[in-house]
Amino acid sequence: MMSKNCFPTLAGLSRPMVALVLIATLGSCATPPQPPTSSTAPAAQAVPVLPFDEAILKAANDLFAKAQLPPAGSGSPIKYALVIDPLVDGMTGNQSAATLSMQSRIEQLAREKYPQFEVRPFSASNVEKSPLVLVGTFTPVNKEGKTEGSREAYRICLALADLKSGKIVGKGAVRAQPQGVDATPTPYFRDSPAWAKDPTTEGYIKTCQGTKPGDPINPVYADRIKTAALISEAIEAYDAGRYQQALDRYTQVLQTPGGNQLRTYNGIYLANWKLGRSAAATQSFGKIVDYGLANKRLAVQFLFKPGSTAFLPNPQISRPYPLWLKQIAMRADNSNACLEIAGHTSPTGPEPINQRLSLRRAEYIKQRLDSQAPELGKRTIATGKGSSENLVGTGKDDLTDALDRRVSFQVIDCAPSGAPTGS
Repeated sequence: MMSKNCFPTLAGLSRPMVALVLIATLGSCATPPQPPTSSTAPAAQAVPVLPFDEAILKAANDLFAKAQLPPAGSGSPIKYALVIDPLVDGMTGNQSAATLSMQSRIEQLAREKYPQFEVRPFSASNVEKSPLVLVGTFTPVNKEGKTEGSREAYRICLALADLKSGKIVGKGAVRAQPQGVDATPTPYFRDSPAWAKDPTTEGYIKTCQGTKPGDPINPVYADRIKTAALISEAIEAYDAGRYQQALDRYTQVLQTPGGNQLRTYNGIYLANWKLGRSAAATQSFGKIVDYGLANKRLAVQFLFKPGSTAFLPNPQISRPYPLWLKQIAMRADNSNACLEIAGHTSPTGPEPINQRLSLRRAEYIKQRLDSQAPELGKRTIATGKGSSENLVGTGKDDLTDALDRRVSFQVIDCAPSGAPTGS
């Protein structure tokens, strides 16, 4: 997130949390001398915000038409193999109906207007041939283009990376109007119980948002792109309801370098749960908790009734919650860690009410954990964050911004008495 100083800067993370903690550093600038009223100084131009479909085509056309491709040489026209690593939300790393729609439009445009590109599936076997890779982010932003406050548009970022040279060879960026955008997460991301912006996802986002043509590809993303392709195949199988195939693929991913990531553990849990393997699902969720505790951060999507501390009365959603709570309590207790349990809300409604509601939800989760592991209660504190740490920020209060209503668990220092600091 950028501050409101004269020169935007990236705010630092205060402490590692699965919920990306964004601190807006508010500064002030000295007021420059005011020109006379008759001054003809040009006014700052607003960034155009285009209709969704038009914005996609503009960003993609800019990307393909201006790409700095290797020379074709003599003879037959060269064909550039192109794979698309599925586009994601630039804050959460999630895929959605909107990002899938964008990818479909980009593929169609490449086939119809840019025959020099040969679009191939994003698979491990194709990645091994070092093709061009298209990555993209789709991020809700405010009028200033920042991921804070009221989100009023989407920022589209596309980047074309050449795996042979290790360089970025094309960029496209534009803002899109929110009308007609379906940001509902795809099934895997909608169902995933825990969330983290792991190094691989961050590397993907930085490859798009933090580069210009000629820059190197983010090294973490480049090193793990084969694993990313395997995960993409597993997610595709899960979304299509092929749960055994998804489980097999996720299990394969776990054996690869870079496979030790939350997306893998979420996938193994989800596939086992869908296959009705309750014992395996329980063990798999325990691995999710262990991963979070080892990384000192864990955020879980407990969905509550609006304005309430009661879970959403939908068994399809809340049936596994007792399993989750038991595993969190047991494994946190065994780790002897001190935890801050933080509730979060969407920006809907007055912030003082959001603050109180988020605290009550955190206290409810703490109470449920304490009932499972009484000793753990001495090492946990409950806090309310309100809507101050929104990831999506659109305030729709539906599945599109469910992560804004998460409960996060952060490992914090313990006092000499064994109690968490700050209690």
